[in-house]
Amino acid sequence: MPKPYSYDLRQKVIQAIKLDGLKISGSCLLSNISRNTINLWLKRLDITGDFQALPNQPPGNGYKITDWTKFREFALYHGDIVASPRSGGSVSLFSI
Repeated sequence: MPKPYSYDLRQKVIQAIKLDGLKISGSCLLSNISRNTINLWLKRLDITGDFQALPNQPPGNGYKITDWTKFREFALYHGDIVASPRSGGSVSLFSI
């Protein structure tokens, strides 16, 4: 994932647009940042009140199982239902 623009650079670009009256296209040429990026910063400023970069969240599946002890009990009790046919129907603590 690319590194986000620094907060200082964002401040300078937004200040040039809001306070100094520079157009977005002119700010794009000066700072070498795309118009879409600056529009996203302005949109975020309107919605949240700040244009801070979003936190980097690594891809993942967001585990749905939160209580692993309950899951183990469930798997042991319903082992014949949740076990795959390849495992022979037996579920141990090591196969969970």
